[in-house]
Amino acid sequence: MQPRLTVLALATTVLAGPLAAQSVTTDAGTIDAARVERFFAQPGYSPYAGRSFPAVPLWGEQHLHTSWSADAIASGTRVGPDEALRYAKGAEITSSTGQQVKLSRPYDWMVVTDHSDAMGVMASVLAGDPSLMADPVLKRWHDGMNAGGAAASATMIEMITMQGEGTLPAAVTDNGVQFDIWKKMTEIVEGHNQPGIFSAIIGYEWSSNYGGGNNLHRNVIYRDGKAAADRVRPLTTFDTELPYELWDWMEAYEAQTGGKVLAIPHNGNLSNGLMFATETPDGQPIDSEWAAARARWEPLYEITQGKGTSEQHPSLAPADEFADFEIWDAGNLNVVPKEPGMLDYEYAREALKRGLSLEADLGTNPFKFGFVGSTDAHTGISSTEENNFWGKFPPSEPGPERSTGNAFDFEGRTVKDWKLGASGLTAVWAQENTRASIWDAMKRKEVYGTTGTRITLRFFGGWDFVPEDAAGRTPATIGYAKGVPMGGDLMPAPDGAAAPSFLVAALKDAYSGNLDRIQIVKGWLDGQGAMQEKIFDVAWSGGREIGPDGKLPPVGSTVDAGRATFSNTIGAPELIAVWTDPEFDPSQKAFYYARAIEIPTPRWTAYDAAYFEEADFAPEVPMTVTERAYASPIWYAPQ
Repeated sequence: MQPRLTVLALATTVLAGPLAAQSVTTDAGTIDAARVERFFAQPGYSPYAGRSFPAVPLWGEQHLHTSWSADAIASGTRVGPDEALRYAKGAEITSSTGQQVKLSRPYDWMVVTDHSDAMGVMASVLAGDPSLMADPVLKRWHDGMNAGGAAASATMIEMITMQGEGTLPAAVTDNGVQFDIWKKMTEIVEGHNQPGIFSAIIGYEWSSNYGGGNNLHRNVIYRDGKAAADRVRPLTTFDTELPYELWDWMEAYEAQTGGKVLAIPHNGNLSNGLMFATETPDGQPIDSEWAAARARWEPLYEITQGKGTSEQHPSLAPADEFADFEIWDAGNLNVVPKEPGMLDYEYAREALKRGLSLEADLGTNPFKFGFVGSTDAHTGISSTEENNFWGKFPPSEPGPERSTGNAFDFEGRTVKDWKLGASGLTAVWAQENTRASIWDAMKRKEVYGTTGTRITLRFFGGWDFVPEDAAGRTPATIGYAKGVPMGGDLMPAPDGAAAPSFLVAALKDAYSGNLDRIQIVKGWLDGQGAMQEKIFDVAWSGGREIGPDGKLPPVGSTVDAGRATFSNTIGAPELIAVWTDPEFDPSQKAFYYARAIEIPTPRWTAYDAAYFEEADFAPEVPMTVTERAYASPIWYAPQ
């Protein structure tokens, strides 16, 4: 065996430094020095040995409510955090309407984000705790929740309204009670955490409805376990409704515990112009300190969820034929109608562009965020597949009545159940399935959001990708070697580089439709500092060609809406391309993100119509959906 050990030692020597290789005699003969040097100077034969980058996306939910959220239990939710986490790990559970439900595939991780306001307290109200029934408001809520139906819905609306007005009963806002319940929550989450198998991540939702229904909600995500999370009481809107004071709480938490947290805003489309405004909600002008704080504490944005997709509004991007996707734009969370100009400050792409401009004035880009998706379901059931969709609240769980029911009804201002989208999911490119690794990937924005489908999406930016780089089966190997992944910043351009290039690849969800195309969305500031955007089709299925109008013809559809089926005979199972920006100007700040789009498939409404004979959807209700995935951006700044 000695000759093999000699070769191994020589291999180690050659790899470790520039020492001269020597001829080696083995049982099989003599290996000359030149051959040894050539062989060991190359990477090892196995392309996976020594791999240090993330290999597979970890799928999960970072925004789910259970019966421990006041509005959820008031509407009839009886699924608690323990059941929700068991469900996420693949267990079959019973829904609040008595139906059996199970995921098609387990998640890799989950964050239960019950509202910090009155977390868990309403369970005692529902049970009729004598110490609470002396309050007439709580007694009315007790009666309404137990009556169910319209009475329970009215109770939920009253709770949301009083929470937004800051007029909830004192028993609901007691800090000591809140802190005790929080520790019970972290104990449940801790019990489900299995490093390497399933990550149960601690979190909560801070639910500011500033000004009455203007959605400024944030999910607070912990890197830490129970020991650190239990040392500081979660912030509530009884403490403050101002996001910059949430950031102060986050800074204080890290200083006191040595732990780490981040916040994820959601539903800017329901903020009535406040989510990405250039002044604070209380009317203060933003400054460099505010910009730096927002950039530090909010590295991500929830681009899609059940209450609408917030990528871009079609009125702000009329050239984008895919912008009109699951849009909720009637008003804020209380369905208070919008005023002109509000839409400009509610959608992610507008914020990304505005961030480039603000950076010039404030020194920091406050809107430099990556993308995630989630459900925001208040049923304890995270469901994103169109044929397995369980709605927002128990009244919108599967049944013929949700074809005509209301998801929201504020004093006659309604949003129909059919407007709910079966969105979304978050994919994390983490090295391992642990809380810390997943949180770190979120922090560096190496994540992407989908509308519920599990498309695998890679996106890298650099200066020397070439078309041949798209020929391999492991695009990440060349992607990390030559560029930066989604969420990153382009390196300074090397001498002679004319324009950045991007390697993008997508693989279909095995349970969903084939891929129509991959697009790269670019936003930039022109020479006058004006915000611009353009969408480029970079890879597509079939023999289509881009027309004179610069558009790629539609892929078509195989959906039989009446039967809720599709043939999947169009589209491609995978797409990959290297694309170089043909309009690059090195003097202009820019961002780029990839968008992978599926062929049309049946929407959950079509599955309902086919399953429930009594379902009565109106003619305007969509019966198809074009699922998609959104990669976090890559940014460019002049050197």
